[in-house]
Amino acid sequence: MNSKTKTLTSNQKVDATGNIFSTANSLIVNYRSVRNFSREICKTLEHEDFVIQSMPDVSPTKWHLAHTTWFFETFILSEFQKDYKPFNPLFKYLFNSYYVQVGERFPRPQRGLLSRPTVSEVFEYRNYVDQKMAELLENTDEKTLNEIKKVFEIGINHEQQHQELMLTDIKHVLSLNPLRIQFSNGENIIVKSVPELNWISFDEGIYETGFGGEDFAFDNEFPRHKVYLNSFEIANRLITNGEYLEFINAGGYKKQELWLSDGWYTKERENWEAPLYWEKQNGEWFNFTLNGFREINLAEPVTHISHYEADAFARWKGARLATEAEWEIAAGTVNIEGNFVESGNFHPVPLHENHIKNEIHQMFGDVWEWTSSPYVEYPGFKTLEGALGEYNGKFMSNQMVLRGGSCATSLWHIRKTYRNFFPSYARWQFSGIRLARIKI
Repeated sequence: MNSKTKTLTSNQKVDATGNIFSTANSLIVNYRSVRNFSREICKTLEHEDFVIQSMPDVSPTKWHLAHTTWFFETFILSEFQKDYKPFNPLFKYLFNSYYVQVGERFPRPQRGLLSRPTVSEVFEYRNYVDQKMAELLENTDEKTLNEIKKVFEIGINHEQQHQELMLTDIKHVLSLNPLRIQFSNGENIIVKSVPELNWISFDEGIYETGFGGEDFAFDNEFPRHKVYLNSFEIANRLITNGEYLEFINAGGYKKQELWLSDGWYTKERENWEAPLYWEKQNGEWFNFTLNGFREINLAEPVTHISHYEADAFARWKGARLATEAEWEIAAGTVNIEGNFVESGNFHPVPLHENHIKNEIHQMFGDVWEWTSSPYVEYPGFKTLEGALGEYNGKFMSNQMVLRGGSCATSLWHIRKTYRNFFPSYARWQFSGIRLARIKI
């Protein structure tokens, strides 16, 4: 798949209205494509790698594979297939994540204690559900198929979200192993320098943000609505490792005046001195990547940064983080292209020095970009009915919005209106920094 442009691939079909999910056959093709990619992610893992939970926010790879299968079993097969028999009735409890309306849940911090079911049994579970899904889609009348499609699209996007989590979680797991396990053979792209950081201006005015199309989007992207923005400027590129190293060397982690109060206490408690996965050896900084342990590449976008660190860096530079509305308006001026999971890099890559300095680059892929916006509902927001209404809305508290996708995100998953969200302390995701400021 070409990760540079968002075009239809040979295994995707459209009807006269441009709807990719238009027939039972195309549903099955897309289902298999996404489900197979979950297996592809795991091809370099040993069975022992599948079961480890390195911290409460991380889930074992085995759990991700089972949970995404549970989603299709719970919300489609159990609802639409007559006399459906679950693969194992206890899986409804073991692999429910946070859907209270579905029933009891196994405690999240203890997922790594589940030595059973085995990895092999989880793959058997996936095969069973995949077969039943194909049978259901092939033998369903058009009316029912249209009802299934509404949930099916959520399920496909849900699995893509967990594919990204699989990569970020297994990176955290492998990073704790002194053997320096190499997950992939991605290239370490070296460039001499990146374009000068410049500012792109946007005038004050009333803008529209939020999703307004006919294709799939999550409920938290609706409804489209108007916002007023003062004049602002946004950086033409992401902040690099080299620039962040300057912040470290200038004592950025020791200057309390740069930090939000909770950020300072978190930094002190966790002993942060650099981004996650950075390690100093013989006076030089190295970092653990999915492509191995190596010296930091100064031209790469800095990643595994918390919101607290991103905010402190922005203050140090005399700037700030963009609001999510500002980010979305700026993103509206560029195409969705960049370094996504399909590139196979599994790591941010440098912006080539020949890129035009007065244009916006790296808005999509490479790293999720922290914004200054809390994750809250849009005016007129409505949750979905039933248990699927728990998908996004109930997390609209104590979270910050990130935009743009990362090197672990699928090109086919991202939109200009896509709202990711994590608590301010989170660092294990591929998250980074783009600066903004009041228009000068």
